Amino acid sequence: MAVATATKPAQGTPDSKHNIEAMRQAFYDRIAKKDMAPLWKVMKSVVTKEPVTRVAPHVWHFDDVKSLVMESGGLITAEEAERRVLILENPAMHGESKATNTLFAGVQMIMPGEVAPAHRHASSAIRFVLDGKGAYTSVDGEKSFMSPGDFVITANWAPHDHGNTSDVPMLWLDVLDFPAVNFYEASFAEHFDAPTQSTTREDGDSLSFYGSGVLPDGSWTKNYTPVINYTYERTRPIVERMLKAGDVDKRHGARVHYANPVTGGPVLPTMGAWLAMFPKGFSGEPYRSTDGTIFVCVEGQGTTTVGDKELHWGPNDVFVVPPWKHYAHKAAEQSVLFSISDRPAQKALGIWREGK
Repeated sequence: MAVATATKPAQGTPDSKHNIEAMRQAFYDRIAKKDMAPLWKVMKSVVTKEPVTRVAPHVWHFDDVKSLVMESGGLITAEEAERRVLILENPAMHGESKATNTLFAGVQMIMPGEVAPAHRHASSAIRFVLDGKGAYTSVDGEKSFMSPGDFVITANWAPHDHGNTSDVPMLWLDVLDFPAVNFYEASFAEHFDAPTQSTTREDGDSLSFYGSGVLPDGSWTKNYTPVINYTYERTRPIVERMLKAGDVDKRHGARVHYANPVTGGPVLPTMGAWLAMFPKGFSGEPYRSTDGTIFVCVEGQGTTTVGDKELHWGPNDVFVVPPWKHYAHKAAEQSVLFSISDRPAQKALGIWREGK
C-alpha cells in the first residue's frame, strides 16, 4: 500500500512560484471533490481579530408599525395566523426573521375577543407591552393581565396562550431566541387541543410569591425566573428613585436588570433584560459589548448614536444596536428605555466582553 508523503514547496524563480500556485490550486480542486477545504485559505475570516457582524443599526418607529399591524387585523384572524405578528427584520438580513443574529423581534396584535391558541416551544420568549390594556398571557397555569411597560416571560417549553377581554386592540413586542435555537437545530413545538389552558393561579401570584423579598418553602430548580410578569407599575419607581438619588451610570443612566429572584441571575438562560431612566439632557459616554441589543423607548425621546448613524426614538419605538459597535444615548427629556440582549448566553459560554 502506498504511503503519502509531504513534499516541501519549491522556492525561487517566478516560474517556480507560478508552478507552486498551480499545484496548490490543483490540490484544492482535488480535495474539494472529497468535501474538504484548506483552513489556511479562510483562517482570517473565521477566526477574526475582533467581532464581525452583519447586523445593522436600525429603528422601527411605532407610528408606522402600529398602522401596519392594525391593517393586518382586517386581513387575517389570530386563529388563522396562530400569532398575528409583523417581524421587525434587520435591514441587513432580510428574509431571515432576525433583529440580531441570535434574536427575533416582532410586534404582535390581538383584537378584542380574540384568543391566540395555546402552544409551547423550545424557544424562550419575552413580551414587552406597547399599547392597550386588558389583554392577558397565560403561562404555565397563571393568567397574567398586561399593561404598557409590563415585561412578561414565556420560558422554554412553558405552555402559553393569549386573550383579549378588553374592548381595544393590544400590541406588544415579542423577542424570542429562536435564531439561536435554530442555529443548534434544536427546535421543537407542540400545540394543544384546547385553545386556552386551565389556570390554577391568580394574576400576580408568581410576582407575590417570589418577588416580594420572601420565597415559598421548597426550592425552585428551573433555570429561569418563576415570575411571569414584571410589572411596569412596580419597576418604574425603582429607576426613578435611583435617578433622584444620583445613582446614574455615565453610559447607561439609572438602570436595573430584571433578575431571577431565586438566584439573582438573569431571567432566562439565553436572554437578559434591563430598564433605564435618563434625566433630561443626559449625554451618555460611548459603550460597546459583544451582545447585540434591542431597545424600546417606554417614555420620552432622544437619540442613540451608533458609529456614525443617529437613531432618533420616541415612545414605543424599537431600535437595535449591533454587537461590538460603539453607541451613546442622548435624552432630550426624561426618558425610559427597556432593553434585551443575549448576554446571559454569551456569559454562560465565556465569550461575552465589553470594551472602551
